[in-house]
Amino acid sequence: MEVSKNWFVEWFNSPFYHILYKDRNKDEAGKFIENLMDFLKLGEDAEIVDLACGKGRHSVKMNQLGYRVLGLDLSEENIAEAKKMENEKLKFDVHDMRLVYPDVEADLVTNFFTSFGYFSNTADNLKTLNAVRKNLKYKGILVIDFLNATKVIKNLVDEEVKEIDGITFHINRTVEQGYIIKTISFEHMNKPYTFHEKVQALELVDFEFLLSNAGFDLRNTFGNYDLKPFRKDSSERLILVAQKR
Repeated sequence: MEVSKNWFVEWFNSPFYHILYKDRNKDEAGKFIENLMDFLKLGEDAEIVDLACGKGRHSVKMNQLGYRVLGLDLSEENIAEAKKMENEKLKFDVHDMRLVYPDVEADLVTNFFTSFGYFSNTADNLKTLNAVRKNLKYKGILVIDFLNATKVIKNLVDEEVKEIDGITFHINRTVEQGYIIKTISFEHMNKPYTFHEKVQALELVDFEFLLSNAGFDLRNTFGNYDLKPFRKDSSERLILVAQKR
């Protein structure tokens, strides 16, 4: 299947993306942040970069817990919405995660809700981690919240139909050449649309290799938002906690 190498720019800036995913669970996200921050035990003056922050639901929760947070996302639409929630200790900006953000040395960088492995050039994964490393203080922490590729592929739902706000979304999922691909087709005002999501089916061993090569030590792995141990065949998520060497 031919998928645009910059599908994430086209899709994440589309208003239909926000319609399809408007019911994402804010309570679940908030509880995850509480669990994570309790585990990490950052100092009160810690600075956090939330990479690929979307509309900022995780960023806002971390800020509510008292931290200084910078939310970064490639989507101008997301950042425009997130900026409505800015305050003295919460800022948002448009940014490509493959690049170093200027003048920032954070205590923690977060990357939530499978916002990694989007790129057609797999070398961009390492480029992203190298950029993150440069934006972290010495012994700073990186947290990546990714899908559990083993379970997702094992339980892949090939076809699904969702009707939201009068739009009927036809969703097809396939696994091709190491990528999990979702095709979203629908009509709006008599015009047909097709978008794609394409995410590498990265497993724990892949992240171990990438993190090590980017100068990180993997400290912990969790399998869900309650921070239970990761189990390859059954865990809902693959959550990694790594420390800059």
